[in-house]
Amino acid sequence: MRVDHEERRRQIAEALLRIADTQGLQSASMRAVAAEAGVSLRLVQYYFTTKQALLLDALARLGTQLQARMESWIRAAGSPPTPRSIVTAILSSILPTDPESRRITRTYAAYYTLVLNDPELVGKHGTSQPDLLEGFLAKQLRAAQQAGEIAPDRNPEMTAAGLLAMVNGLGSSVLGYQRTGEAALAILNHHLDELFRSP
Repeated sequence: MRVDHEERRRQIAEALLRIADTQGLQSASMRAVAAEAGVSLRLVQYYFTTKQALLLDALARLGTQLQARMESWIRAAGSPPTPRSIVTAILSSILPTDPESRRITRTYAAYYTLVLNDPELVGKHGTSQPDLLEGFLAKQLRAAQQAGEIAPDRNPEMTAAGLLAMVNGLGSSVLGYQRTGEAALAILNHHLDELFRSP
């Protein structure tokens, strides 16, 4: 019987992500991950020699899940996609408005908490995806600006960073029961309406 090593790694990493979502990463010992995955501790240690390797592998998988969600929201936003529909789809898909996005947001929050306690751990590896996303949004905003949909004096990079920071803050307010996902979406759309007015 041939063992599918990638499937085993995925099974273990997803067990860690489930623990991160429900209990936080401080509860994600190698032993706890093994129990959650239904495998031996030795097997976890065989595939991931250190806890850091497991944390970073799981973080990359979480990023892939978020990217797949964004892409499906962009596809659903209409064809051909416009800069505005792309920006709206990406930012809306990040907000915790359904079980999948709540799980993704809670799990990222668990990683942020870990970084606060141990900046070395994910600090070097955890910023590449947000930076890429910020750059991609800035590119869409610049295209909208060139099409006359955004005021010419807006700085696309600053605006992209501000929008992402707002969405992260709105996400925290939804997880903290300050507002509903629908209310957070309404706030986002209000700001996008102000941004994408024809100058």
